[in-house]
Amino acid sequence: MNQPLYTTLKVHNEIELCEIADLECKRLIEQALLKERISFYIRWLKPSLLRRRKNNCIFCVNENVQDVAEDIVRTICDEGGYPVKFLLRRAHNEYL
Repeated sequence: MNQPLYTTLKVHNEIELCEIADLECKRLIEQALLKERISFYIRWLKPSLLRRRKNNCIFCVNENVQDVAEDIVRTICDEGGYPVKFLLRRAHNEYL
Protein backbone atom coordinates (compact mmCIF):
# COMPACT_ATOMS: atom_id res chain seq x y z
CA MET A 1 0.00 0.00 0.00
CA ASN A 2 1.46 3.38 -1.01
CA GLN A 3 1.33 6.23 1.46
CA PRO A 4 1.34 9.86 0.42
CA LEU A 5 4.69 11.59 0.93
CA TYR A 6 3.32 14.04 3.50
CA THR A 7 2.42 11.25 5.95
CA THR A 8 6.11 10.64 6.62
CA LEU A 9 6.74 14.25 7.65
CA LYS A 10 7.26 15.00 11.32
CA VAL A 11 4.83 17.58 12.70
CA HIS A 12 4.61 19.48 15.98
CA ASN A 13 8.38 19.62 16.29
CA GLU A 14 8.73 23.26 17.26
CA ILE A 15 11.20 24.39 19.89
CA GLU A 16 11.26 27.50 22.02
CA LEU A 17 14.47 29.03 20.74
CA CYS A 18 14.90 32.13 22.87
CA GLU A 19 13.24 34.77 25.01
CA ILE A 20 13.63 38.42 24.00
CA ALA A 21 12.54 41.56 25.87
CA ASP A 22 13.73 44.33 23.53
CA LEU A 23 11.33 45.26 20.70
CA GLU A 24 14.12 46.50 18.41
CA CYS A 25 15.94 43.18 18.84
CA LYS A 26 12.68 41.34 18.10
CA ARG A 27 12.26 43.30 14.88
CA LEU A 28 15.85 42.56 13.78
CA ILE A 29 15.46 38.84 14.50
CA GLU A 30 12.17 38.71 12.59
CA GLN A 31 13.76 40.36 9.55
CA ALA A 32 16.80 38.06 9.64
CA LEU A 33 14.71 34.88 9.97
CA LEU A 34 12.42 35.95 7.14
CA LYS A 35 15.43 36.80 4.97
CA GLU A 36 16.76 33.26 5.53
CA ARG A 37 13.26 31.84 4.84
CA ILE A 38 13.01 30.34 8.32
CA SER A 39 9.46 29.82 9.52
CA PHE A 40 8.81 30.94 13.10
CA TYR A 41 6.13 32.11 15.45
CA ILE A 42 6.22 34.40 18.44
CA ARG A 43 4.56 33.64 21.74
CA TRP A 44 4.01 36.68 23.97
CA LEU A 45 4.45 36.17 27.70
CA LYS A 46 1.94 37.59 30.13
CA PRO A 47 3.38 39.94 32.75
CA SER A 48 3.47 38.51 36.26
CA LEU A 49 4.94 39.45 39.61
CA LEU A 50 8.26 37.87 38.66
CA ARG A 51 8.19 39.05 35.04
CA ARG A 52 7.23 42.71 35.08
CA ARG A 53 8.34 43.61 31.58
CA LYS A 54 5.46 43.72 29.14
CA ASN A 55 7.40 43.02 25.95
CA ASN A 56 8.83 39.58 26.68
CA CYS A 57 8.30 37.15 23.84
CA ILE A 58 9.56 33.73 22.85
CA PHE A 59 10.68 32.88 19.32
CA CYS A 60 9.70 29.35 18.29
CA VAL A 61 11.16 27.57 15.26
CA ASN A 62 11.17 24.09 13.76
CA GLU A 63 13.85 21.94 15.38
CA ASN A 64 15.29 21.19 11.93
CA VAL A 65 16.50 24.82 11.62
CA GLN A 66 17.51 25.28 15.25
CA ASP A 67 21.25 25.65 14.58
CA VAL A 68 20.84 28.25 11.83
CA ALA A 69 18.25 30.22 13.80
CA GLU A 70 20.39 30.12 16.94
CA ASP A 71 23.39 31.48 15.01
CA ILE A 72 21.25 34.31 13.62
CA VAL A 73 19.96 35.29 17.06
CA ARG A 74 23.43 35.09 18.65
CA THR A 75 24.91 37.31 15.94
CA ILE A 76 22.19 39.96 16.25
CA CYS A 77 22.25 40.01 20.05
CA ASP A 78 26.06 40.00 20.31
CA GLU A 79 26.48 42.80 17.78
CA GLY A 80 23.70 44.95 19.27
CA GLY A 81 24.38 44.15 22.91
CA TYR A 82 20.82 42.89 23.39
CA PRO A 83 20.07 40.52 26.27
CA VAL A 84 18.76 37.13 25.18
CA LYS A 85 17.84 33.98 27.07
CA PHE A 86 18.20 30.78 25.03
CA LEU A 87 15.59 28.19 26.02
CA LEU A 88 16.16 25.41 23.44
CA ARG A 89 13.29 23.26 24.68
CA ARG A 90 10.22 21.67 23.13
CA ALA A 91 7.44 24.20 22.56
CA HIS A 92 4.33 23.84 24.66
CA ASN A 93 1.47 23.90 22.18
CA GLU A 94 -1.71 24.74 24.02
CA TYR A 95 -3.91 23.88 21.05
CA LEU A 96 -3.16 20.15 21.25
